[in-house]
Amino acid sequence: MDIWTFLFLMLALKIPVGLLLWIVWWAIHQTPEPAADEPGDGGSKRPRNPHPRGPLPRRSRRGPHREHPPGAPARTRSVIARSRDCDHA
Repeated sequence: MDIWTFLFLMLALKIPVGLLLWIVWWAIHQTPEPAADEPGDGGSKRPRNPHPRGPLPRRSRRGPHREHPPGAPARTRSVIARSRDCDHA
C-alpha cells in the first residue's frame, strides 16, 4: 500500500468525523429558545367541529361493484402429450 494512501485514510478522512463531533457538541451547548406565549391553537386555521359525524346510512352500493363476481369456470383436465417411438433404421 502506498504511503500517500495510508496518510489520506488516517488524516484526511478524520476531518468529517471531527466536524460531526463539533456539531454535536455545539448542539448540546445551545440555550433553548424562549417559548412564545401567544394565544392560539398552534396554527390551525380551520374551525374544529365539536360533534363527531354520525354513522353512515346502510344503503346498497351502486355501480359496477354491486353485483357479485361470476363464479370460477369449470375445471378441465389437461392432456399429457406423449411422443411416438420412431424406429429409424
